[in-house]
Amino acid sequence: MFDLSRLAGRVVASAPPTPLRSPLDQRVLADLPTSTEADVAAAAERARKAQPDWAATPIERRMQVLLDLHDMILDRRDDLADLVQLEAGKSRLSAMEEILHTALTARYYGQTARRYLHTERASGILPLLTRIDRHYVPKGLIGAIGPWNYPLTMAVSDGLAALAAGNAVLLKPDAQTPLSSLAAAELLEECGLPADVWQIVNGPGDVVGPALIDQVDYVCFTGSTATGRRVAQQCAGRLIGCSLELGGKNPALVLDDADLDQAVPGLIRASFSNAGQLCVSIERLYVARDLLPAFADRFASTAAQLRLGAGLDYDADVGCLINAAQVERVEAHVEDARAHGATVLTGGRSRPDLGPTFYEPTVLTGVTPAMRCFADETFGPVVSLYPMDDDADGIAQANASAYGLNASVWTGDPARGRRVAAEIQCGTVNVNEGFAATFGSLDAPMGGMKQSGLGRRQAGEGIRRFVESQAVATQSGVPIAPSFGLSKQGFVTAMAGAMRVLRRAGRA
Repeated sequence: MFDLSRLAGRVVASAPPTPLRSPLDQRVLADLPTSTEADVAAAAERARKAQPDWAATPIERRMQVLLDLHDMILDRRDDLADLVQLEAGKSRLSAMEEILHTALTARYYGQTARRYLHTERASGILPLLTRIDRHYVPKGLIGAIGPWNYPLTMAVSDGLAALAAGNAVLLKPDAQTPLSSLAAAELLEECGLPADVWQIVNGPGDVVGPALIDQVDYVCFTGSTATGRRVAQQCAGRLIGCSLELGGKNPALVLDDADLDQAVPGLIRASFSNAGQLCVSIERLYVARDLLPAFADRFASTAAQLRLGAGLDYDADVGCLINAAQVERVEAHVEDARAHGATVLTGGRSRPDLGPTFYEPTVLTGVTPAMRCFADETFGPVVSLYPMDDDADGIAQANASAYGLNASVWTGDPARGRRVAAEIQCGTVNVNEGFAATFGSLDAPMGGMKQSGLGRRQAGEGIRRFVESQAVATQSGVPIAPSFGLSKQGFVTAMAGAMRVLRRAGRA
């Protein structure tokens, strides 16, 4: 197990500590100091001083740090899982999924960073005479603001790509779940990352978050759409870029040829992993009308059999919610639906007998636009079932949302599933899987359409966020101007003629 007091000491902070409690049973895990605006500025200054040497480190060495981290995460996975469970309240399997994703991210950029960052040759205006080199230059200091629901991978993975690109990182994990990212920083240093390159500050988002944005060159934010708007506004005021992974009201479509033996357990995972506290979790489930009665019966009965628990083992299927406010939000959505005529097929109750923030996996039918859970993100273990008449109807209902983060399609015909998926307005769509296929495939870019965010993590987009593209042109032989006795008009005529020749030759 990690030394929690030592981890707490890694925070750049000077304000008095406050107790960090586990949502599982409210035990105090550690006393965490709080960062002031001055602390954030000091952490940023320290990281900026360290960044040039890190950027000058050969990319092979930067990649090796990430590959070593991959191995160390796998070696320490049980210790990390204990930490994630204690501070986030997850089941053991949900915690391990997060840990494995972090290792996947480290391995991916440890193996591919050179592919995305090496200097490239591009076409010049005059073939053979104009040479263009495209360089990828680190932005400098990357700010990351992490969420509480995935305190390891969503807080750390963006920073891993930023490190591979030669940047320093200033991270503010959520104040409810800072220990996992502090442990990751400790492991990174053990793998050879210079100490000052990765800095961590801690405290309330409305204080520390804006202070961080004022100090960095680019911001990665994962959280609510409302907060994402404020982040984007502050970044715009400073003329710096940002990537935002925000809310979702994610749909799934069960087509009329779906195999229920596959779809039911798959959608149980998609709906109730991490107690539904997952930005790509399914909350709206559209089922072919003829299949709906059988599907609803099997889905609700399977959900009712999920085991809730707080143990640091694999016995529980579902953990708890993060805090009392999240329980109140889930209860408010379910009670509002009940009051307006929805039917609760299973669940619909908090479980204080198990712990202060447990809530049963809940399945609703008869949900209408009059109910809060129809369009608003619940972010808890609640899913609503709806009938659909055909593929077009399901696509239309899926797209009738302000959000567009993730979707899922279930069918016996994968080609049909891909055709349907292409019509759904979401950044990721999984066929015969809920979210793990895209989430776990690091070559698949992840991010949202509409109000679900800006930019993409993973793949090439995930690392090129953190660099500036610089073009260097070398001109040889002749200037790009009237010369060798050509008049201005003669130069234009010659250039126009050359452009026509290049057009016929198919040159860009």
